Amino acid sequence: MSTASTRLPEGRYGRSADERADRKLKVIGAVLGAALLVLVGWFAYYYVGGNKISAQVIAFDPSSTAVKVHLEVRKDKDASGYCTLRSQDADGTEVGRADFRFDQRSSRIDKVVTLRTTARGTTAELLGCHAD
Repeated sequence: MSTASTRLPEGRYGRSADERADRKLKVIGAVLGAALLVLVGWFAYYYVGGNKISAQVIAFDPSSTAVKVHLEVRKDKDASGYCTLRSQDADGTEVGRADFRFDQRSSRIDKVVTLRTTARGTTAELLGCHAD
């Protein structure tokens, strides 16, 4: 005994619905993948190459009314901007916050700045730097 095939002949009736759906999914996946690559590239440029000023806290010296902070700032020679510092007391309460400008025409600046506080600060934290 032989059994009859219930499959349609290949190519006779066009694409199946599954093949059309697979093609749509591939196109949608390619578009979403390209959009993701553009987004990742934009974030990489902004965070790696877009910031023209950066700094780090080298040391700090607290007192009852202020914290002296030694900052090392790196920037493009032409760039100007500011860095935001804050200080907290032993409980973690913020006791001082200020912006310090850096307009010098130098690519590396070592500077000691004074952050005034409302109580004795036990930390000196660099919150970030921003170019103008």
